[in-house]
Amino acid sequence: MSESMESQGVKPQDPQALQSALPLLNQYAKVEMDHLFNKPSPHITPADMFLIAERVKEHLDRGAKGIVITHGTDTLEETAYFLDLVLDTDIPVIVTGAMRSSNELGADGPVNMVNSVRVAAHEQSLGRGVMVVFNDEIHTARDVTKTHTSNVATFQSPGLGPVGLVTKKEIRFFRDSVKEPRFPLAMPSHQVALIKVAAGMDDSLIAWAVEHGFDGIVLEALGQGNLPPAMLPGLKRALASEIPVVLVSRCFNGSVQDTYEYEGGGKQLKELGLIFSNGINGQKARIKLMLALSKTKDATELQSYFQY
Repeated sequence: MSESMESQGVKPQDPQALQSALPLLNQYAKVEMDHLFNKPSPHITPADMFLIAERVKEHLDRGAKGIVITHGTDTLEETAYFLDLVLDTDIPVIVTGAMRSSNELGADGPVNMVNSVRVAAHEQSLGRGVMVVFNDEIHTARDVTKTHTSNVATFQSPGLGPVGLVTKKEIRFFRDSVKEPRFPLAMPSHQVALIKVAAGMDDSLIAWAVEHGFDGIVLEALGQGNLPPAMLPGLKRALASEIPVVLVSRCFNGSVQDTYEYEGGGKQLKELGLIFSNGINGQKARIKLMLALSKTKDATELQSYFQY
């Protein structure tokens, strides 16, 4: 998504502006540009992610050897992860964007787009799932997250680092990507609430989600996966209503575990039937639960999807 500065504000610009980069991109691959929509990333919805996935599949069915998607950075990681979970292909799909608009000093959009085309065209990119290319780094859609509000090095993979690097002369990969089960490509129809836990919280937000008919809940819990005791009544009500609840940690690194036995501790939450997620953050767990609910509401099967 290209952007322009007007009255000290940044907004989406004419998508035709990207056409000027074609001669540069064609040095590395035969590139065809396709404009789907022109939205700021906070406006992107799961329905939009579905439309992007459909368009990608159309190009893959027509024989595309690689796909590069430009996207605003605020929700880029969610779209990338959605695509990774629904696109069953070995063809490289790359998501990229820019932290500095096209008329700012040091605009990073052009180099990110060129590097993305280079990665998409590289033979070692085959079979690695959806990747995010930013600031000369290659990240998996599963692990990457936006870590800074404005720095061009905002996209990082906490605890793991990038899966590869883009140098001036070559593409280098360091490790394999985790292959997760794919879900059917269908318009998301389930509402999932994401609730961040903090000291002293009660169950009012959980109760609100239950009362408003949400199909699932993701809790960003404390530490290894612990909750204030006052949240338990609403949590038990949600589980009694057969609303699946996924537990992740609000911590930057690590996974939730059933370690602590005190009230609200992970051991009790596991016994209650919460689904423990293996390392993904809250916004990605929400995307995964939306997609998983299109296949099943069985707690055991849902838990299996969150082992990856």
